[in-house]
Amino acid sequence: MASLIDPRDLIAWCKIPMEELEGDPKAKVPIRILPTRHDVHLQFARDIIEEIKAHNAAGRPTRLILPCGPRGQYPHFTRMVNEERISLRNVHIFHMDDFLDWQGRPLPLDHPLSFRGWMERNFYDPIAPELNVPPEQRHWPGVYDIDSISRAIEEVGGVDTTYGGIGYRGHLAFNEPPHNPWYTVTPEEFGNSKTRVVHLNDDTLIITSYRTFGSCSQLVPPMAITLGMKDLLSAGRIRLYSETGALKQAAIRILLFGPVTTEYPVTFVQEHPDVLVTVDVDTAASPPLGRLFNQVGSL
Repeated sequence: MASLIDPRDLIAWCKIPMEELEGDPKAKVPIRILPTRHDVHLQFARDIIEEIKAHNAAGRPTRLILPCGPRGQYPHFTRMVNEERISLRNVHIFHMDDFLDWQGRPLPLDHPLSFRGWMERNFYDPIAPELNVPPEQRHWPGVYDIDSISRAIEEVGGVDTTYGGIGYRGHLAFNEPPHNPWYTVTPEEFGNSKTRVVHLNDDTLIITSYRTFGSCSQLVPPMAITLGMKDLLSAGRIRLYSETGALKQAAIRILLFGPVTTEYPVTFVQEHPDVLVTVDVDTAASPPLGRLFNQVGSL
């Protein structure tokens, strides 16, 4: 896949001081920078809470796409729900992705990389039963009826907000950059992609093994199921959060200043009318590439 990102442009974007990112007139999406990872997690939780409270007050349902990464917001979310007695009875949750085994089948729920298992234990189980999301309003992408989650979105009238993280190559859910010498996915096709089963890219397997299993790559499931970009981008709002420092610094700069490209799928949100990206200062910092070329010159 030929790159649409000129290395000279990338160096220029990386040179922009963090302090200038918020409100930069050349930025294609707005960014909110918070002091620490903890602040990002708290803000993420509070953003979801305030949306649900506003819809409850208006007598409206809340329809959300949620990720299983980042995860640090969910303990704050469940605590706030229980302490503030916020009803989730009229909330519909659409979970955006999950790992699959080498045969493309769901992992056992007790597998450490089962997103469904993790969310059941850490998102739903801690919430008081009388406040909790009804089981029939918890929607999971499934390999045995792959379009069921899209149908469920249509049945409730669409999604209010897509909440998500950002992969280090800018992927949303498991919509990774398509890398295959035998076929090409056009930007139009990619932007209209549906829920599907994918073979994960090598770099995703490496990063996951490094962050989760001490680089034991043999333990990482090689496949996944993901909502497509069409459903993610169809929401009324998109709210993205990142707090993993240097791992995401390049993706953030490309999201703010780069072209729309399947090379960094998150850039597709540039075409959405209501987007906000929230990061901590370590993730917003000028990447080492920018600092290096500030010292020795450019290409």
